[in-house]
Amino acid sequence: MTAIRLLPDLLINQIAAGEVVERPASALKELLENSLDAGAAEITVQLTQGGIKLIRVADDGSGISRDDLPLALARHATSKITTLEDLQRVASLGFRGEALASIAAVSRLMLTSRTAAENHAWQIQVEGNRYSQPEPAALAAGSVVEVHDLYFNTPVRRKFLKTEATEFAHCEEIFLRLALSRAAIGFTLQHNGKVRHHLRPADAKQRIAAILGQEFVQTAAFIDEQAADLRLWGAAALPAYSRSSRDTQYFFVNGRFVRDKLIAHALREAYRDVLHLERHPAFVLFLEMGPEGVDVNVHPTKTEVRFRDSRALHQFIFHAINKALASPHQALVPREPESASPRTAASFPVYSRQNTMPLATAAQSPAFYQALFGTDTTPRATAAAAAPLVAGVEIPPLGFALGQLLGIYILAQNDRGLIIVDMHAAHERVVYEKLKSALDSHTLSMQPLLIPVTFRADSLEITTAEENDAILRELGFEIVALSPTALAVRALPATLKDADAVQLARAVLREIREFGASQVLTGRRNELLSTMACHTAVRANRMLTVPEMNALLREMEATERSDQCNHGRPTWFEISLADLDKMFMRGK
Repeated sequence: MTAIRLLPDLLINQIAAGEVVERPASALKELLENSLDAGAAEITVQLTQGGIKLIRVADDGSGISRDDLPLALARHATSKITTLEDLQRVASLGFRGEALASIAAVSRLMLTSRTAAENHAWQIQVEGNRYSQPEPAALAAGSVVEVHDLYFNTPVRRKFLKTEATEFAHCEEIFLRLALSRAAIGFTLQHNGKVRHHLRPADAKQRIAAILGQEFVQTAAFIDEQAADLRLWGAAALPAYSRSSRDTQYFFVNGRFVRDKLIAHALREAYRDVLHLERHPAFVLFLEMGPEGVDVNVHPTKTEVRFRDSRALHQFIFHAINKALASPHQALVPREPESASPRTAASFPVYSRQNTMPLATAAQSPAFYQALFGTDTTPRATAAAAAPLVAGVEIPPLGFALGQLLGIYILAQNDRGLIIVDMHAAHERVVYEKLKSALDSHTLSMQPLLIPVTFRADSLEITTAEENDAILRELGFEIVALSPTALAVRALPATLKDADAVQLARAVLREIREFGASQVLTGRRNELLSTMACHTAVRANRMLTVPEMNALLREMEATERSDQCNHGRPTWFEISLADLDKMFMRGK
């Protein structure tokens, strides 16, 4: 039997490095977090060969004294926690006291630092398990850590590294994450002698725009919600800006980037009703809470956390995001940085519907149409020439209808430019939201049909109708069997009274048959209501009158989430007058 022995320090450090320093980006993350914990206001990163040859991080933070330099490179030595109570309420990014020791174990590391109380800086070097004595060095303030030849003494690990471009991409992502988390700090990133990013201190909105682009900012709902000791703020992009991957998802807990299943689920649920198919939402969100409410000591990489009251947190995040996505004023008037140029085409929602349009047709502006069309206040079926806005006429967010395009789109004018609305998609969302509200408040009224609609049905449809009469009535339907091969629709939900009764009845019976009555009213409720709304919404090539088009625009403005259809596609777009001028090269 082999005797048990203590491992040498170098081997212990290299084992730890296997967890902490997976690749150059992992080392960069630890060094940047140390700089932030030191109170740096300016951080410069220099990389060579994707960080494999060199990682250099310089900051103007508080620095490390001469006597503490050897301790800074020792395992489990830290200035950030001292007691078990400190560990249970960690407020710093680093706290484990093993990052520098682990990095030094697999590289040639040099640490130079100077505190405000010292006359000059001190420098210490490490190669493997050989430590130099601190020596005087030149440095104005703060610290500089240089990591040379990563994995030079563990060639097997080095073989697992990817290409220079791949390793740099991982380093860049780490750099941008931390830059997003601290907008007030200046960050610079150089690679192979070239500056890739130079981010000046800014506010959060400006930093988000600098990293993710103006398009993200212009199509985002800005959030700031608080409940008890929880605060969630940041930007959640509207569904029209959804992505094919999760590459634009940044969530920070007390300034720490995290990946958490609970948070991911809450965000998915908030977007579920407005996101198209397999698309992914984009967001930069910051959760602030008492440090005692979150356990960050879960994994050496510190990106996994545990929450003490996970249920309450899930509900808070879900409702905050859901509220932001549902607010019409945020959806219809995207916010933009104060210094932004005139808005480029941004997505907005709209709605349309089939058969007659039971929409209130009031609130047109005769003065508006008088200016557009002269004495004839009835616009033609095609858009008219642009006219100046009318003094004294208040223009609503989606403007006034000008006409239809090919029986598919509504064209409208507001005080910024041209609005283009997908009739079916917009009307589908309006009907869907009405159905949800009515079902939630138990006010989904039933509209008896003057003449029942009969249709041939198979045995499964007839059985489903007979066994689920109570559920069907709760949904606003009365469907009865006339014979072993026929069903009759005697009543429909009042909101859907103009729908194709047979197609709608078949769709509802199919949902109940496939998923069960209990699921239809719980887990599958929204899917069923979406199906019902789709069967009712106006179809393409349906010509609407101007009052009907305006009524639809006003309904959209009053409807939550009306900028997306039930499948997450945009329902409307705005093209500003400035963008139209650019298209036609006016003023050049």
